[in-house]
Amino acid sequence: MKDEPLLSPEVLLRAYAAGIFPMSDGADDRDVFWVDPHMRGIIPLNRFHAPRRLRRTMRKRPFEIRIDTAFAEVIKGCATPGPGRRSTWISEQIRRAYTRLHERGFAHSVECWRDGELVGGLYGVSLGAAFFGESMFSRARDASKVALVHLVARLKAGGYRLLDTQFVTEHLMRFGAVEIPRHEYHLLLDRAVKATADFMAFRADDDPDEVLRLAMG
Repeated sequence: MKDEPLLSPEVLLRAYAAGIFPMSDGADDRDVFWVDPHMRGIIPLNRFHAPRRLRRTMRKRPFEIRIDTAFAEVIKGCATPGPGRRSTWISEQIRRAYTRLHERGFAHSVECWRDGELVGGLYGVSLGAAFFGESMFSRARDASKVALVHLVARLKAGGYRLLDTQFVTEHLMRFGAVEIPRHEYHLLLDRAVKATADFMAFRADDDPDEVLRLAMG
């Protein structure tokens, strides 16, 4: 890796395949460090749960869901401090690096739009049949949660085997997130990155009942 830029697409993809991901200490930090947690967060795709209130919200269709139409804006939203989040680990260097990954087809965004405005979403890295969730944001109630349900439906429709959340938070636990030991994660990761999946296989983002059926089925 020493002859390549630290966060080149090639370096990033090799790191993800090895179970490692980069972070920084703050939005203005010019340095990055590599993380390989002893306990890894995942959402088992066969055990995903959407709370009842969120299901009711989704059936009201509060947002238009778009895929990969505003990746740079999504990562900017994730990097912007907001209510309950005073700082961010997403530096300018990381934003540029993941935008390059997106341009090569290895990073995707799930976006919630309302009245022509981006009000929430998430982004992550796709490699083989593994999806590595990076960050999410909301400017409208439940926007990031709705994006997560749509992501899970899309992953299941596309044949993905692993949804990596890096860490587990109380918020993610409500959707079925669990911690597993590093060695167990690496076994799952190895099988997933050697398989194939299609992030664009799903074509029913405008049908909340189908999204919920897939995500929770």
